[in-house]
Amino acid sequence: MKYGRSLLVVALVVAAGSAQAAGIGVRAGTTGLGADFGWGIAPTLGGRIGLSGMNFNTDVETSDVNYDAKVKLANLNLFLDWSPLGPFRLTAGFIANNNKVDLTGQGSGSLSGTTLTGTVKPDKDFAPYLGVGYGNVWTKGVNFYFDLGVMFQGSPKVALTATCGPAATPAQCSQAQNDVATEQQKLQDKLDKYKYYPVANIGITIGF
Repeated sequence: MKYGRSLLVVALVVAAGSAQAAGIGVRAGTTGLGADFGWGIAPTLGGRIGLSGMNFNTDVETSDVNYDAKVKLANLNLFLDWSPLGPFRLTAGFIANNNKVDLTGQGSGSLSGTTLTGTVKPDKDFAPYLGVGYGNVWTKGVNFYFDLGVMFQGSPKVALTATCGPAATPAQCSQAQNDVATEQQKLQDKLDKYKYYPVANIGITIGF
């Protein structure tokens, strides 16, 4: 995420020049473990920059393959927080992400004797975000905060390849190579509904 690091530097420079109050926060949730730096711009408006990430394992199934999925989350958020009703706020901005899922599965049926490997990545690596929340990072003292919103990442994109094992016959291998596109589409159809990524985070802030 080279562009993400550049955006972070620019945002920090802007924050240093405009901050009226500032604070830091640590959080956990659906974008992983993370930290935020926030600063006040006006009495009810503030900016926030954050980093978060996490790795975990799960599985994904289609009718022919059960995949071991290694999920890797890496996000940089750039938010504006508007608090017209005390600590309750509306938040909008962007999340630059390098999220991906590495897949490995053993084929069955027409894919028998093959190993399928691939990746799943969001359609947008710079995704709009909209949400609500409670608490501001720059509020003085020790407080808690949470975010509840949606990252509009677009439908995940799937890329699969098939590798024939030593037990596969030439005919099986040839058929598998022809059928991998069909399997990729099955997986794509299964994941198309995840174009809206739910964001739910809760954490603690220290303002100064």
